[in-house]
Amino acid sequence: MIHINEVVETNQMILEDNLDVRTITMGISLLDCASTSLEEFNQKIYDKITTKAKELVKVGEDISKEFGIPIVNKRISVTPIAIAAAGTNADSYVSVAQTLDRAAKAVGVNFIGGFSALVQKGATKSDLVLMDSIPEALAITDHVCSSINVGSTKAGINMDAVRRIGEMIKETAELTKERDSIGCAKFVVFTNAPDDNPFMAGAFHGVGEHDTVINVGVSGPGVVNKALESCKGSDFEELCEIIKKIAFKITRVGQLVAKEASKRLGVPFGIIDLSLAPTPAVGDSIAEILEAMGLEYVGAPGTTAALALLNDQVKKGGAMASSYVGGLSGAFIPVSEDQGMIRAVQAGALTIEKLEAMTCVCSVGLDMIAIPGSTKASTISGIIADEMAIGMINQKTTAVRIIPVVGKEVGDMAEFGGLLGSAPVMAVNNFSCEGFINRKGRIPAPIHSFKN
Repeated sequence: MIHINEVVETNQMILEDNLDVRTITMGISLLDCASTSLEEFNQKIYDKITTKAKELVKVGEDISKEFGIPIVNKRISVTPIAIAAAGTNADSYVSVAQTLDRAAKAVGVNFIGGFSALVQKGATKSDLVLMDSIPEALAITDHVCSSINVGSTKAGINMDAVRRIGEMIKETAELTKERDSIGCAKFVVFTNAPDDNPFMAGAFHGVGEHDTVINVGVSGPGVVNKALESCKGSDFEELCEIIKKIAFKITRVGQLVAKEASKRLGVPFGIIDLSLAPTPAVGDSIAEILEAMGLEYVGAPGTTAALALLNDQVKKGGAMASSYVGGLSGAFIPVSEDQGMIRAVQAGALTIEKLEAMTCVCSVGLDMIAIPGSTKASTISGIIADEMAIGMINQKTTAVRIIPVVGKEVGDMAEFGGLLGSAPVMAVNNFSCEGFINRKGRIPAPIHSFKN
């Protein structure tokens, strides 16, 4: 049982250190909306989403006011559309994306995720239709987010999909070039994607979930950073203890909100995702946490070790506070949403290659990376393939959200606005990988995947 007095000590965290519940995400199954008619399918999913989620925003706002806990976003995730819409036999799912966008606006949520496909071992006709629809869908909608899972430790990596996604990202960038190619910021490619992730752009509602469920994502990098000010010069044991204790307190706040939202909405509680996710706000930075440990800039030698320590202690503290920690949970390292990361890039301390090394020990992967718009599709596919291999071999989730900003080159700034912030355009290695990417088929699963 969680009591409100458990939250009282977090008042300073909320008022001064940017502690917030980053999102309440309602997962909604669309499997019972299946139809052979695309028009009927669209109507069914609109009706179900607007019925199930009609009170979501109000409940989030009521809880925020009553408990004094900022709840930044209210979101929806749905069954991957490539699965739910397969029976329509349609040759485009753009109208489905428009329907999702319309439903999101009707209920007032910030984003709706699940314009997605799972193609880690191969692609169905519906998966291919979904992938072909993504560039236009992301260009003409405001709230729709999309993801593709191209690999897993059990299945290997679908390199045909990786090759197509490089081309698809270039198409999406071109269609949204007037807004610094922002369409690409609403798309992420995964290996080992979780079924219960409340964070965008990768959220979708897994087929093994309840019909409807509430997942909550909590974030508080500013709180952790403030706590580390008290342990300058201390040893690693004390450093770890401080992070674990703070993570415990942050997770308890999320647990309170999740249970309350579940009760008021009459929907099962799923998981708490304890991900230290930065925002463009000053003091709300993962980079500054790592620098508080003793790094001059993120990217300096020791950065990967510092991030590994942070990620592990966050998970240990969070696991003690909730029996249902899930999703991604750990530390996000997006460039555009973190002022400390931006400063490190501009100082020359942080490169894409160093970010890739850091993803071996953190929760996600190469996140919100702006690159020159002239970058070849095969180079983008090569970057994705490298990151997917890290996830496959290390039995962890990895992801890539990369934005080739049309018309901009290294050193320019891309402006996305809101939580997405801005990002310096980073250099990429332009030596060709085209011969590798153009090979057909699948990279096999690693030997340690054969455990059953």
